[in-house]
Amino acid sequence: MIVNLSEAKAKLSKLVDMAYHGEEVIIAKNNLPLVKLVSHNPKAKRKLGLLKDQIDIPDDFLDEDAEINAMFYGDQQ
Repeated sequence: MIVNLSEAKAKLSKLVDMAYHGEEVIIAKNNLPLVKLVSHNPKAKRKLGLLKDQIDIPDDFLDEDAEINAMFYGDQQ
């Protein structure tokens, strides 16, 4: 189904419902197709812990570094 932009503005909810149920909806401007309205299909669920045991974080990772602090805050002595 091809609808012009002005009609799409007025019937957006209906068009979204149609696209969700698998119907092809194309929005046009001056009878020139611009966009295709499609339903969102996530590729896959996110999986947490993907890099577990594959990277090594040093124990001093969160320790402050005097040289970096001097770059940000200057020498505050």
